Amino acid sequence: MVQDSLKSLLPKFIKNLEEKKRSPSTILAYRADLEQLVSFLIEKGKVTSDQVKSEDIEAFRDSLLTQKYTPKSVSRKLNAIKTFFRWIIDGKFATYDPSSNVSHPKVEISNPKFLSPLEYRALRDVVRGDLRVAAIIELILQTGLRISEVSNLKIDDIKDSNLKVRAYATQLERVIPLNNPAKQALDQYLKGRPKGDSEYIFVSKNSKPLAIRNVRAAIDRYFQRAEIAGYSVNDLRTTFVVQNLKAGVDLVFLSKVSGHRRLSTTERYLELAQIKESGKKQTLEEL
Repeated sequence: MVQDSLKSLLPKFIKNLEEKKRSPSTILAYRADLEQLVSFLIEKGKVTSDQVKSEDIEAFRDSLLTQKYTPKSVSRKLNAIKTFFRWIIDGKFATYDPSSNVSHPKVEISNPKFLSPLEYRALRDVVRGDLRVAAIIELILQTGLRISEVSNLKIDDIKDSNLKVRAYATQLERVIPLNNPAKQALDQYLKGRPKGDSEYIFVSKNSKPLAIRNVRAAIDRYFQRAEIAGYSVNDLRTTFVVQNLKAGVDLVFLSKVSGHRRLSTTERYLELAQIKESGKKQTLEEL
């Protein structure tokens, strides 16, 4: 019996992820990571899964590290690879999983970082002329949205002074109150938003949904212009949580707004905020 090639199995695996309602950002990342792996294996003459050995996966892992990928990025790619081969085994496309015994690179765990008021005000100043990116930064600072959630927002998700984040993957639907800075930044952007029939809030000049990688790259550029070194877009979300805890916002309320699945996740930020227990405020702070 002729075995399916890895290249032909990949689209079937991606379709399976879509059927499981995995988030668009996860699917995009898995596809890119696995296409990279398949290309690497084809160059080595490994076309089907039965030809792939653990040593091949290890060689791919090590090649990424020599290309200056961070251990965290390589570990994420390995997670995609292991999920792919488990799906291959479950679907009976093969009987051997070459990725199962491949170890992850050692990842140094560092504390999350957050911006001071002086730093996020400096970021605001340099991005002021770019209404789209300014609105994205303001939304994350004022609501704690994940970058993937920002990218997937639709026009219908704005209702008066509330923002709906639709359910996806393991995340339940949640409604987030929009404070004045977030509402004003959104309103200003929407006035000049490119005309088109896209249902998404943040779009390109051609009215195409804005890709996550483009959002990340744009914000990284503004961090550089503001001369704020060592920060990334994820640190804006951390800033939202920490600054709200410092302002006395209730832990349970903040956990729900942030979309944390467990209260213990939000509790970890207490130490970062240098407070022992949260306040009782049921409204978000205006940063």
